[in-house]
Amino acid sequence: MIQVFGHTAPDTDATGSAIVWAWYLNEIKGQSAAAKLLGTPNTEAAFVLKRWGFEQPEIISDVAEGDDVVIVDTNNPAELPASINDANILEIIDHHLLVGGIKTKGPINITVRPLACTATIMADLMGEDLAKAPDAIKGVMLSCIISDTLEFRSPTTTETDVARAKSLAAELGVDISEYAAEMFAAKSDVSAFSDAELLRMDSKKYEVGGKEFRVSVLETTTPAIVLDRKASLMDSMTAVATEDGVDQVLLFVVDILNEESTLLVSNDLVKTVAEKSFGVTVSGDTVILPGVVSRKKQIIPQLAV
Repeated sequence: MIQVFGHTAPDTDATGSAIVWAWYLNEIKGQSAAAKLLGTPNTEAAFVLKRWGFEQPEIISDVAEGDDVVIVDTNNPAELPASINDANILEIIDHHLLVGGIKTKGPINITVRPLACTATIMADLMGEDLAKAPDAIKGVMLSCIISDTLEFRSPTTTETDVARAKSLAAELGVDISEYAAEMFAAKSDVSAFSDAELLRMDSKKYEVGGKEFRVSVLETTTPAIVLDRKASLMDSMTAVATEDGVDQVLLFVVDILNEESTLLVSNDLVKTVAEKSFGVTVSGDTVILPGVVSRKKQIIPQLAV
């Protein structure tokens, strides 16, 4: 059986794209496949699963030597099982920059395209076979695109993403704005999560100027709920950084509706990063970054120490 999975902090695209490609392999290619997760899905992803009638895929902690796997929504070994290079990687489908470090047993299909969402790439790869997909699969694909584009607000959004989302929504009879509001409301409900869980929920490790960072993004329509926990979140950053083997956690609270981010400034290192990266002057323990909503295009590429 082929295991299909995304990165270790499963958001809607990582979760949904694994389900979509497992369906494609099973129903179109005639190959036995199952979606897996490498962690607990975030609240938006959990909402999407329930909305379209899917059970949460099994969470796995590692892979065994020789396991057949397909990797989606990442190509970064740091976001994959520790034994990923022992597995038999069959394919990679992604929309992030190439990191390097993955080794395969032989030549494989690798599709990396500059689109906002992995599910958009999958729709293109399926071609005419997409018409055979049930509404539930199309609904998950639509959800992935809405999530990764922040309902087309993200600068990573392309015309291809928009066109595919509108086409899927028309087929399903879904109003994109109304559905996006439901998704973002689910994403904004973080009351059940500890500070450490929030700091790791949607995060990636990046090295900049000899410093290792965990760059965390919390996208929400109600930033005040997260910022009310500012003090405890900053207190937790030290423990999370130590446990995860990084120098610092950077938390960006993305206000989806106002299209801006608030960076929590917990110490002088974060202050330096904020001022050098975004050209702002920091005078307190937070700084607002107007127009900054995308980790891939506006945060990571600008980080400096």
